[in-house]
Amino acid sequence: QVQLVESGGGLVQAGGSLRLSCAASGTIFSINAMGWYRQGPGQQRELVAVISSGDRTNYADSVKGRFTISRDNAKNTVYLQMNSLKPEDTAVYYCNANLRRSSWSTVRNDYWGQGIQVTVSS
Repeated sequence: QVQLVESGGGLVQAGGSLRLSCAASGTIFSINAMGWYRQGPGQQRELVAVISSGDRTNYADSVKGRFTISRDNAKNTVYLQMNSLKPEDTAVYYCNANLRRSSWSTVRNDYWGQGIQVTVSS
């Protein structure tokens, strides 16, 4: 069993900051990459940021310069520091992890958190 648990969401005023956390737990051999996705009202799900096991990062153009993704490999945790928040950042944010569950299999599966609401008021 693998679980991803998000925390840190909530309501914030435009220009403010939030820090999201996502901790992966259960039977995990290694995590290849972790990332954050979001889906706003009436919108398609989009990648916000992703970080590899080697700390390579990718960001959506809309959040570059404002958001920073990081990870703590020892804790199997990924963070998303969100600064200068805008109303258009309002969405449900989902944590994703691509991971191996055992040393004897090279199979990697994607796991998802339940999502956490971020609301930015104007």
